[in-house]
Amino acid sequence: MNHDGRSLAFFDGTGEMHLFDPANLSADSLIDTTVTTTDEAHHGVAVPRADDSTVVTIGNEESRSGVKIVDEAGETVAESTGCPGVHGEAVAEGGVITVGCEDGLLIIDGEKIRKVDSPDDYGRIGNQFGSERSPVVLGDYKVDEDAELERPTRVTLTDTGSGELRLVDLPASYSFRSLARGPEGEALVLGTDGTLRVIDPASAEVTREIEVTEPWEEPVEWQEPRPTVHVAGDEVLVTEPGTQTLHVVDIGAGEVTRSSELPEVPNEVGSASGKAPAADHAHDHGDHEGHDHGEEGHGHEGHDHGHEHSEDDHDHGDHEGHDH
Repeated sequence: MNHDGRSLAFFDGTGEMHLFDPANLSADSLIDTTVTTTDEAHHGVAVPRADDSTVVTIGNEESRSGVKIVDEAGETVAESTGCPGVHGEAVAEGGVITVGCEDGLLIIDGEKIRKVDSPDDYGRIGNQFGSERSPVVLGDYKVDEDAELERPTRVTLTDTGSGELRLVDLPASYSFRSLARGPEGEALVLGTDGTLRVIDPASAEVTREIEVTEPWEEPVEWQEPRPTVHVAGDEVLVTEPGTQTLHVVDIGAGEVTRSSELPEVPNEVGSASGKAPAADHAHDHGDHEGHDHGEEGHGHEGHDHGHEHSEDDHDHGDHEGHDH
């Protein structure tokens, strides 16, 4: 997870959190990390913050229940255990963090943790996608707890300031890699009908529909390739595994500007600017950022670094972003 100029790798199998400054990465030496651990190993996420605190999930091998905020000395300053199945994270405008639950999500702002309930008893928001340009977080939304593979047709938009959660109905289903945030904070969802929909996060209205890929079907196994939306700077990239193609989409013009055939079937996608950020010497990173997932979340696609084998526990961000 990258946040506030730092990076943190969370290891599900051991509960270790490795914090490092990405500006100091070198091909000539090992990564210099600060290592801390969670109380119990679990499929989770941790987000480092500028004040040297860390937001980290609470759980064990059997279940996950919420998050806590740990200060630089390792002391818990706030926690919430009212988030069953906690999964995925995102960072919104102002550095506000969200994590998903099986019945809503948590909003972490400073030392305050607030729960936002889903409109359904089981309304799982497992992946979220944030933008520094918007207080609204985009999330997926699943309501069938027993489904081997649920193909959702609604997404969530949650205002991290007011706590308002809105559902947006879409004419096609999507997968955990179908969601992203545009260059200006737009909410992006690629449907299984091959159409990329641009949603205004403030009004929750679909403002543009762009035909990008051929219709596709989400595979049951989460590891299998499926179209993925990835934003790199001002460009929106969409992979099409069925044709081994990468599409570049201009969402302002509402069109695919170019497509390139790839030598292999694309699956997960990442990007790098090629420019190393300047080291930030204003922070002493002594003992103590976030997960996929992201962007943002991303989850990153929403982010999801676990090794469990159920589809629901691997819909990154996700990511999210984690991821994602």
